[in-house]
Amino acid sequence: MQNIKEILTSPVSSYKGSETTRSVVAKEIANRWGEKELKNYDPLHTARTFHSWLDLGYKVKKDEKAIKSITFIEQKNKDGEIINKVKRPCFLFYYLQVEKIK
Repeated sequence: MQNIKEILTSPVSSYKGSETTRSVVAKEIANRWGEKELKNYDPLHTARTFHSWLDLGYKVKKDEKAIKSITFIEQKNKDGEIINKVKRPCFLFYYLQVEKIK
């Protein structure tokens, strides 16, 4: 099991690089933990889904509420061409909301 420092330096998040979703999550982090906490926000490391944290050996702390974001699922035809993008909600937890599983 990795410690939090190793997790914060290993890019294993499924974040795809959308500036819109990054800014939505950053705004919520600033609302909950203050503007100073934004210096620690890195979408590749510090905000992950519930199952992503579990896979890394961490669980969400009791009574923590997810940060709602969005993602887009690409639908492809039989030739592999993208024919549609479907908007889906995505629920993330910030690294301050998780603890190591004992």
